[in-house]
Amino acid sequence: MAASSGGYAAGVAGAAVSVLRRTVPRAGKAGSPRTVLVVMCVGYFLVLLDVTIVNVALPRIGSGLGADVSGLQWVVDGYALALASLMLTAGTLGDLHGHKRIVLIGLIVFGAGSLACGLAPGAAVLVAARVVQGIGAALLLPGTLAIISDAFPEGAGQARAIGVWAGIGSLALPAGPLLGGALVDAFGWRAIFLLNVPIVLPALVWAGAIVRECREPQTRGLDLPGLLVGSLLLLATTFAFIQGGRSGAGSAPVVATVVVALAALVALVLVERRRGDRAMLPLGLFRRAGFSVANTAAGTMNLCTLGTLFVLMLFLQSLQHRPPLEAGLAIVPLFAPPAVLAPFGGRLTGWTGARLPAGAGLLLAAAGLALLTRVTPSSGYGTMLPAFLLWGVGLGLLTPAVVAAAITAVPGERSGLASAINNTARQAGGAIGIAVAGAVAGRPGSGAHFVHGFHTVALGSALLYLVAAVLALRLLPGHLLPCHRRSR
Repeated sequence: MAASSGGYAAGVAGAAVSVLRRTVPRAGKAGSPRTVLVVMCVGYFLVLLDVTIVNVALPRIGSGLGADVSGLQWVVDGYALALASLMLTAGTLGDLHGHKRIVLIGLIVFGAGSLACGLAPGAAVLVAARVVQGIGAALLLPGTLAIISDAFPEGAGQARAIGVWAGIGSLALPAGPLLGGALVDAFGWRAIFLLNVPIVLPALVWAGAIVRECREPQTRGLDLPGLLVGSLLLLATTFAFIQGGRSGAGSAPVVATVVVALAALVALVLVERRRGDRAMLPLGLFRRAGFSVANTAAGTMNLCTLGTLFVLMLFLQSLQHRPPLEAGLAIVPLFAPPAVLAPFGGRLTGWTGARLPAGAGLLLAAAGLALLTRVTPSSGYGTMLPAFLLWGVGLGLLTPAVVAAAITAVPGERSGLASAINNTARQAGGAIGIAVAGAVAGRPGSGAHFVHGFHTVALGSALLYLVAAVLALRLLPGHLLPCHRRSR
């Protein structure tokens, strides 16, 4: 498996170089901005690969470890919650101690968590190991974008680089179902986690060799109260939805958790307002309309996409009885368009601003999700294909637009914080989306009830996308992105 994984990693690097040659201007030899972009894309690729590759293995994990739907939700959300909770702190750590150093630590922790997942003897250990993976991903992810922003300080060039970053990361989306399905069919579900180890090692050496250190000497300190209260808010919200799907919305544990979540929300606002610019989540940034809308759209994107995907993979395998590889192949038309179109979306954002690509992407994705309400257990693949294509094309246009809009809406010295907030919005949205979708759909064994829940999740996601599209078309910048400089 190590040999095939090494070849796969080499293929990803080759694809990255090919895309770079077409989209980013040449900038010298090894250690140049282009080369830095490639290695940062490998780190981003790993983080996203572990989202889609896990989804295709969920039914086998459930049968292998005796986990029910709520247990499977925690397998996915353990990773997402750790990632969302620590993203802002990781961005600050990078500003304080250097983004390169934090990225390298993140790679090590991510690799260790992956190994623990592959060796997990039970569901509880697997969820704990997924949390370790999420911690590594949180350390890794914001630093990749901050390093790219440092290497490409100009507005248009930075937008193109972000488009490449999104495109290479998006290779993980079609690769996850394909590779995951093949590995699960051939070697079992543990192989999807062990795959990461032989990819992390060369990425670690490569990043250490060619990435230069960058930090912000005037950064704010760590906001420990904000971290603790924010993490409690995410955990309580997610637990309330997952437990609500198991025991009912009116059960005592759910009501108590909702009260805790509301108290944590109030406390977070009070703590962050008191800390002002030193806060983990400076509330003043959200007075900028472009920044607020970009992060709202980013959170909505993952809430709807990952939530619907969680239910969709259970539908394909449990109700349509597709084996993992076939289910993975089925959703390639959903995840191939983002990989192909994201670089173009980055260029379009650089030319026209974020409004057009973000609005178009949200509307197309909404149309695709709405078409999923026509799908039944007896539906042929031709019924699903248009939905997957529209949804995927929308994501390809949307992703680089919301990332670029969030970063360029703040001063250059805060790009690390802006990227961390944007990614936090996405991961928090994804964690909550999985919890909500699982609670709405219920158990796949419930038959017609699950299908109705699947349709409800798809339609609700389409409506949320429409609301986000209206906000994006009204409030995101409709002009060429301004120059965005970081201190060098």
